[in-house]
Amino acid sequence: MSSLPYADAKIAQLQRDADDCLLTYGTAFHPEIITSTDGINVETASGHRMMDFTSGQMSTLIGHGHPEVVKVIADHAQHLDHLFSGMISPPVIHLAKRLTSVAPAGLDKAFFLSTGGESNEAAIRLAKFYTGKWEIVGLAASWHGMTGGSLGAQYHAGRSGYGPNMIGNLALPTPNSYRSIFRHVDGSHDWKTELDYGFDLLDKQSCGSLAAVIVEPILSSGGMLELPPGYLRALKEHCEVRGMLLIVDEAQTALGRAGDMFAFTHHPEDEGVVPDILTLSKTLGNGIPLSAVMTSNRIAQHAKNHGFLFYTTHINDPLPAAVGDKVLEIVIRDDLCARSRTLGVKLQAGLRRLQSRYGCIGDVRGRGLMAGMEVVGDRKSKVGAPEVGAAVSNKMVEMGLWAQLATMASFGGVFRIAPPITVTEEQLDLALTIIEEALRTTPGTMPLYTDVDARL
Repeated sequence: MSSLPYADAKIAQLQRDADDCLLTYGTAFHPEIITSTDGINVETASGHRMMDFTSGQMSTLIGHGHPEVVKVIADHAQHLDHLFSGMISPPVIHLAKRLTSVAPAGLDKAFFLSTGGESNEAAIRLAKFYTGKWEIVGLAASWHGMTGGSLGAQYHAGRSGYGPNMIGNLALPTPNSYRSIFRHVDGSHDWKTELDYGFDLLDKQSCGSLAAVIVEPILSSGGMLELPPGYLRALKEHCEVRGMLLIVDEAQTALGRAGDMFAFTHHPEDEGVVPDILTLSKTLGNGIPLSAVMTSNRIAQHAKNHGFLFYTTHINDPLPAAVGDKVLEIVIRDDLCARSRTLGVKLQAGLRRLQSRYGCIGDVRGRGLMAGMEVVGDRKSKVGAPEVGAAVSNKMVEMGLWAQLATMASFGGVFRIAPPITVTEEQLDLALTIIEEALRTTPGTMPLYTDVDARL
C-alpha cells in the first residue's frame, strides 16, 4: 500500500463531490484532480505526472516538498505554530532580521501576513496613513489582490458586477513594449512619453490627494511585462514631485525568481531607487501562506507614533515565518539568484529559437526563470489567438508539462513559464522539447522553418 495520502483516491466520487460542494471563484477547475506533488512535479489521481512550470500559483520557489522546508513545518506544527497576535517569537524576529539584512537601506522594518493581497492592502493603508492622502495609482494591467484596496488598484480583471470599487483609484498606462502605441520614430517603445502622458492625465483627474503608486517590476498576470530600464527612477521622480509614496509589489519576482534577490534592483538605470514600501508574498512562503510588508525607519516610526492599525489573526505567525526564514536561507546559501539568472538565459534562448520557427509566437519576454510567450494569430496585427494557445496548452499537458496560459481581452494569450528555481538543466531542456513538439503538432501555429526535422 502506498504511503501517499491520496494514492487510493476514488476519482469519479471526488469529481461528483467537487461538482456538488465546491464554490467556483473565477476560473474553471483543471479537469484532473491533483493527488500528489514532489520537487518539480505534480501528479493527478489518474497517475499522470506533469512538470510544474508555474510553481503552483507562482509560489513554490524551491520546489514542492523541499525536505528542509518539510522539517521546519513539522517541527513548528508540533512546537510553535500560532500565537496571540500581540506576541512575537524567534522565527518572526529571525525572518525580519534576515530580510532587512539583504534588502537595500530604506527597507528597515517588516511585519508578516498571509497573502499578497493582504500585504498590498496593508501597504496601501500604510501609505494613506503616512501621507494623510487617499488616492492610489496602479498600472492598467496590474494584479495586486482581491480585497478592497488591492483590488481597487488593479484594472484588467475583477472589477465588474460588484458595485462601486474603492474610491480614489486611478490608472497609469501599462508600459507594454510589444503593444504600446507610444513609439519613437525608429519604432522602439517611448515609455517615457507614455509615463509623462499618464501623469498628466492623473493630475487632471486627481482631487489633490495622491498618496501612492503601486507597481510590479514584472507584471505577471498582465502578460509577463517587464518595466523598462529607468522606469522606476522616472516613476519615483514623479512620486516625489507630488508627495506620493512608491509601493513595489514583488509577490512573484523576489528571492531569485527574476534573477535578483529583489527585482527592482536589476537595472543599472534604476540604481539607488528604493521603494518606500515593499511587499513580498508567493515566493517567500514556497507555497505556505506568507507575505511581508517592508518599509523605512521613518515611515515605521510615524506609524508607531500615530497608532497605525493592521491587526489580523495571523499577523507574525511563527510557523509560516519559520518557513520563510528557511526559504531565504536556502536561496542565499545555494546562490539560487545566480542559478536563476543562468538558467533564465537558457530558457529565453530556447523560447526565442521557437519564436524564429513558429509564427504564432508574437513575443518572448521576461527575466530569470520567469518568462512569457505571447501567442498571436498574426504578427503584423498582433491579434490574439487564444484558441491556438489553448490547443498548444492541452498538448503540453498531455506530454507532461504544465505552463499556464493567461488570457485577457487586451492580449489574447500569454504562456507564463516559471518553474521552481531549483529546476535542473535537463528538466529545462525537456520542457523546451515538449513546447516544441506541442507547437509542431498543433494546427494554426504557423511554422516558419523549411527543414524536414523541426524538432529541437
